[in-house]
Amino acid sequence: MRDALVAAAFRLFLERGYEQTTVDDIVALAGVGRRSFFRYFPSKEDVVFPDHERCLADMTAFLTASGKDHEPVRRVCDAARLVLLMYAENPSFSVQRYRLTKQVPGLRAYELSVVWRYERALAEYLRGRFAGRPDGNLRADVIAAAVVAAHNNALRSWLRSDGRGDASATVDHALGYVQSAFGASPAVPETTAPTAPAPPADEQPEDVVVVVSRRGAPLWRVVQEIETTLGQGRPSPQ
Repeated sequence: MRDALVAAAFRLFLERGYEQTTVDDIVALAGVGRRSFFRYFPSKEDVVFPDHERCLADMTAFLTASGKDHEPVRRVCDAARLVLLMYAENPSFSVQRYRLTKQVPGLRAYELSVVWRYERALAEYLRGRFAGRPDGNLRADVIAAAVVAAHNNALRSWLRSDGRGDASATVDHALGYVQSAFGASPAVPETTAPTAPAPPADEQPEDVVVVVSRRGAPLWRVVQEIETTLGQGRPSPQ
């Protein structure tokens, strides 16, 4: 039933668009009632991310089962790999979800909240392991954020390539940077980073520009500063 609801939802999302699809549309196509939908998914957003609750529970259980002999940085890197395994179980579905999330601002916000919960799970484990050390909480939070950033960078690179290539090797390479930076030996031998097919030009990562302006500055001045910043380092048009 759960899988049928997810399949029906994504079929309609692709045909009509996310915003134009209602819960009633989904249950009608799946041949079930609204009560069945809400038994599995609290909202329409949750049907887009059907496995994250299970994955978060698995990650938490994995970290809870850790012993004192487990090197903590390597342990949280291994925990992050559980998320990759979830995505790699069904590459085509993961790629569809990635594309849909890019198109719908509400889903991007939902995804950020999910990512934050993963990061908090990693940080809480590390805080316990670093308890009593100087800057233990700070170290835990920084490492957790670094693990999530490295994992997501590699995961999105794989998704942009339509799920081609070895996702595990790409993520291992990225997490190796975290383990090296924070004093842990990489869990895998150092290798040349796998080369994934380049994404189409319209899917290249967007630049992010931060401009600091004086409080009370007129809007035209702020716009001028942004335009100047964006123009730096770019060849002038011919």
